[in-house]
Amino acid sequence: MVMSARDNVINLYHRRGYAAVPVEFNLCPSLEQEFKQRYGGSRWYGDHFGFAVHGMWEQPQHRGQFVQQRWFPGETFKPGTHFDDWGVGHEPGSEAAHHMTRMLHPLGSATSRADLDAYPFPDWSDVPGAGLRERVDSVHARGLAACGGMACTIWEMAWYLRGMDRLVADFAENPDFANDLLDRITDRSVRRATAYARAGCDILQFGDDIGTQTRLMMSPTTYRRWLKPRLRRVVDAAKAVNPDVLIFYHSCGHVTGLIPDLIEAGVEVLNPIQPESMDFAQLHRQYGKDLSFNGTLGTQSVMPFGTPDQVRAETRRVLAIAGPQGGLLPCPTHLLEPEVPWANIEAYVEACRTWQG
Repeated sequence: MVMSARDNVINLYHRRGYAAVPVEFNLCPSLEQEFKQRYGGSRWYGDHFGFAVHGMWEQPQHRGQFVQQRWFPGETFKPGTHFDDWGVGHEPGSEAAHHMTRMLHPLGSATSRADLDAYPFPDWSDVPGAGLRERVDSVHARGLAACGGMACTIWEMAWYLRGMDRLVADFAENPDFANDLLDRITDRSVRRATAYARAGCDILQFGDDIGTQTRLMMSPTTYRRWLKPRLRRVVDAAKAVNPDVLIFYHSCGHVTGLIPDLIEAGVEVLNPIQPESMDFAQLHRQYGKDLSFNGTLGTQSVMPFGTPDQVRAETRRVLAIAGPQGGLLPCPTHLLEPEVPWANIEAYVEACRTWQG
């Protein structure tokens, strides 16, 4: 019996062996356009390359009216500025970096619980169970794994709303405000996570960047005080609904010092393991019995600046480290930007498909 792509990737993440190496990557707009020019048609590149995991992003069902001038009084922004479901503004950058934006923080001048009470937070309290379940079932019917997308789970969404400098100052100067804001976001993440788990998602993709290029973004003490218990609460809520759902966590940068905390909080798959910041071989030796990995192929190094042969060699190197039991889905560590040669993308796919480990 042929193993489905869904079963294969789940086995890989559980380190139970695998039949084939899955592939996945994200393309910037210009590379998406190159894909369409090369292959024609309107087919999504993930279907063309046979991605094993299909992402799902459930929109909020309720949100109070967001009035820009209420939260950005007297300010004007470039044409094309938009405000997302949370009210966070995104002002366009240059034409050369059209997918990069300046972030606008609507709660930057908030001072009290009254301001938070007045803010139109999005709400997932009434996620349509039947419709979501049907979409998950349709993904499973194709033999693929369904992943509930919840990037910016707690920390990032809090500072997107507040501004990072202000939120960090709140930790010391206004802890009641910080707790209130983080709890409101955590409550919404709990509702989203349980909805995805109830609908039958195989994977929940959480994420909060807690690392810079060379070190942690905050001390372990700060992380354990403000964020770890809240992440644990979201994980526990999802696992109470579906104990088999896999917990996937994204943080860019150097996060070595918090990996034991992430494992204790319930993380089972860590992404993206930037080789410019961390050594995958070392991490695998230390944590490979308790943790699986996604990523490892540098989007600041080998993917844009290596040759196709170097991309193939690096893909094979990290697969050999993980071994035949699995525990690694090798893939680019972040969005593939315009400078990545198309030949390197094809070399990565080829290396995965021809791996005989």
